Amino acid sequence: MSETSTAVWTRKDLIALEDLSRDEIELILDTAPQFLAVSKRESGIKKVPLLQGRLVVNWFFEPSTRTRTSFELAAKRLTADTLTISASTSSTVKGETLHDTLANIEAMHSDIVVIRHSQAGAAYILAKRHRSQIVNAGDGAHEHPTQGLLDAYTIRDHIRKTRHDPNADLDGVRVAIIGDIAHSRVARSDIWGLTKLGASVVVCGPSTLLPPHINRMGVDVTTNLREAIHDAEVIYVLRIQLERQQRCLFPSIREYIRLFRVDKESLQAAPKHALIMHPGPINRDLEITADVADGARSVILEQVTNGVAIRMAVMHLLVNSRRNELPGAERSLLS
Repeated sequence: MSETSTAVWTRKDLIALEDLSRDEIELILDTAPQFLAVSKRESGIKKVPLLQGRLVVNWFFEPSTRTRTSFELAAKRLTADTLTISASTSSTVKGETLHDTLANIEAMHSDIVVIRHSQAGAAYILAKRHRSQIVNAGDGAHEHPTQGLLDAYTIRDHIRKTRHDPNADLDGVRVAIIGDIAHSRVARSDIWGLTKLGASVVVCGPSTLLPPHINRMGVDVTTNLREAIHDAEVIYVLRIQLERQQRCLFPSIREYIRLFRVDKESLQAAPKHALIMHPGPINRDLEITADVADGARSVILEQVTNGVAIRMAVMHLLVNSRRNELPGAERSLLS
């Protein structure tokens, strides 16, 4: 964020990166490092009381390990009370509507509700009708905004380190997103977030896994893996989401591996310094080989670490911030 930026956080909810300005995205990214420092405290006390007394509800209708546990940990490190509801234990299985379930949750004085749902737009619809501050943890194939934010943070952090410039941004950084673009909410959030931050994005996959008119999002499009990665500073590999495909959209797994898998052989076409990223969970040796996923250029586990800090920053800004800077009392809590 530029020194002259006047960005403040005024939104009730976080639904999609498509909705946010560059300044708003950078505000979140610039807020995260102080929370990353909290998680790394040598004292072992990894908490700050910025959400003390608040109730954060994690309401997940789809399986999740990284996102759900990341939000839970982020809320606890902000000293919030937490409540986790899964689809199987929700009254929606008895026919209760999402609105009725959330109304009952709100009767218990919830503050933030983190929701993951298979239907695109679920978080948006709830945010429009309810007072709770809604955070979209993934809605169908639409968006996954906190994943997009943590990915942008991870890339920016490495760009700053490699350039030895603490103020470097993503203008002109080339990012290649490889794989199942059509079914990926991560791809959409990454595209919105990275392009708003000035990055140049190319998407690559089988033509059947590339949405029609994806170029309208401001990206380059190719079905040639080596063409996509030859000048990429970041290679972002997506999971093949067979569970979302109503029919097989490529001839065979063997053909996908031959043409689109990121492995040591295909990486010969990429710059030696290119970062390797993946949102998880990984189908090892399908979209990416184990040696590449675990290799020196991989920042996959750093994405997980940064995800907690980003989600702490998001929840703090939603609840506490209408300003660019933390008030003095809150700054002291983070010191």
